[in-house]
Amino acid sequence: MNYCSCSIALEANQTDFARLTSGGTRNPAHVFTSRPLTPVLLNLQWNKSHRVTMLGICLCLSVAVRFAVSQEAEAQEPVTYMCTEGYEFDFDKQSCKDIDECKTVQDACKGGMKCVNHFGGYLCLPHNAQIIVSNGEDEPTTAPPVERDVQPGIAPNYRGDYSRVIQSATHTIQCGVGFMPDSQNYCRDVNECLTANPCQHQCYNLIGSYICQCEVGYELASDSVSCQDIDECEFSNYMCQFQCVNQPGGYSCVCPEGYQLQGTRMCQDINECETAHNCREDEMCWNYYGGFRCYPRNPCREPYVKTGEGRCRCQSPSVCRGIPPVIVYKYMSIFSDRSVPADIFQIQATSVYPNMVNTFTIKSGNEGGEFYLRRSSNVSAMLVMTKPLTGPREHVVDLEMVTQSNALSYRSSSLLRLTIIVGPYPF
Repeated sequence: MNYCSCSIALEANQTDFARLTSGGTRNPAHVFTSRPLTPVLLNLQWNKSHRVTMLGICLCLSVAVRFAVSQEAEAQEPVTYMCTEGYEFDFDKQSCKDIDECKTVQDACKGGMKCVNHFGGYLCLPHNAQIIVSNGEDEPTTAPPVERDVQPGIAPNYRGDYSRVIQSATHTIQCGVGFMPDSQNYCRDVNECLTANPCQHQCYNLIGSYICQCEVGYELASDSVSCQDIDECEFSNYMCQFQCVNQPGGYSCVCPEGYQLQGTRMCQDINECETAHNCREDEMCWNYYGGFRCYPRNPCREPYVKTGEGRCRCQSPSVCRGIPPVIVYKYMSIFSDRSVPADIFQIQATSVYPNMVNTFTIKSGNEGGEFYLRRSSNVSAMLVMTKPLTGPREHVVDLEMVTQSNALSYRSSSLLRLTIIVGPYPF
């Protein structure tokens, strides 16, 4: 008895081989796997008289077994779906859906930024940023709605899959607002910032839309595209020490006459006595906050004679009976509306003798009760301002010091004439 041995190695064509080989892929969204084929050995008895018949049987069995194994492999191959980055496969809808990273990624945005999810990713934007989405008035009425789902196997957009792609051999795709079809009939995002430049200042493109931002010193108007100036001077009365002047995109501080701007908001007094003044040669220049004044270099009047800088003495005891033998002239400057109580001037005896007692009083210039004298020691006292003085004004106060000794039967007095110049501003 002779045997016919048919070894059937079920070879597949090139397409089937790629599909049936373990790990082979059909398209980017599908992965198919299958077991390698095992050759089938058919041993058939035959003799010479039945050679033709058996050869036909072998060929028929070869075709049948090849078809059966191919169908089995097709039925048993597992399927794996893969989506582009930013998407995950929805087994219920059998399509890819967008991942909301703002919910899944912990602390997606840092620095107080808010997280805004969009197709295939997310944005980190300031809380005051506005996202402009077209109202769709220009969208064709026959256009299909934009969907988040993307069918497996569709080529991704260069920024991710943002709309569902509908394509056929005879029809052109219609995209939603903010998208337009490309040469391959896929919906691509339109960069409105390059094509239309709708923003007055800065434009930032988004997927299917855009947002506008304004430069420093401006804010978005109600139309969300144009910018309007911010009046910083309305924010607070303390933007500038004296006066705030609003300017397009910012503001500036100005100072009154007699002052110059120091830094960006503070005002500093100009010392006119060092720069320019119109005092005569027999006058001295005294600078105060916001201006200057001219006073005589020799303030002494009869019967007093100048004995030193700002110091006058009465030379005749008989003539000077009943008046202070010595008058000293002093000058000082203060701000307008200075806070009270405030120590402003100290009076002190220049000569100290044993067993002498000094007393201090305000002789004149305190009719409104603006001052009082606080005794510090036997030889000094402090002039305290109790009521705020509003400038500009000049206030003259006579402070008297009486020195006496009961043991020696001695009594003497001197007068300090203090001229207080109050500036026009509280700085």
